[in-house]
Amino acid sequence: MPEGLFGEGGLKATFEALFRSFDPEVQFQYFKSFRRVRISFSDALAAAEARLRLHKTDFSGKEMRLYFAQSVHIGSPRLEPPKPDKQFLISPPASPPVGWSQSLDATPVVNYDLLCAISKLGPGDKYELHTATPTTPSVVIHVCDDERGDSSAPDDSDQDDKPRPLRQKIVQTRRPDFTPEAEQ
Repeated sequence: MPEGLFGEGGLKATFEALFRSFDPEVQFQYFKSFRRVRISFSDALAAAEARLRLHKTDFSGKEMRLYFAQSVHIGSPRLEPPKPDKQFLISPPASPPVGWSQSLDATPVVNYDLLCAISKLGPGDKYELHTATPTTPSVVIHVCDDERGDSSAPDDSDQDDKPRPLRQKIVQTRRPDFTPEAEQ
């Protein structure tokens, strides 16, 4: 809209007269910072006729573009809950749909080669899983000795009679001495 429309003068009266010819009860709201005018008609047919005749017409050297706005009806001063469009996602159905059947879980995959290789390892042996390359380290498994001192399978009948051997205490690594040269 032209700048002169937002001031006091004859340009505003001429502009309003264009739209009053379609509806004498029309209301105008001027937004100078947006360079827009909101025009509220009392009748939707009058608004449609005004848009049909005045859209993309010239007014004071500027092209007018007219748009329809949605009318907002405020019925209650309180907010209302949203319409339940997707309410089915909130809780599961009371019964399964017709024709539905539960799928069986797949059987677990057991790597027998890995189990066989682990069973062949004895206490104190080491087994290299991944050999070293120039860019990666090797991965080696060291099999520990049994805690009870023998490699037999646990037997529940004599477990209460024999005292358990004490575990070795892990000694914490001593912190290095402080040297002022190392501080940076």
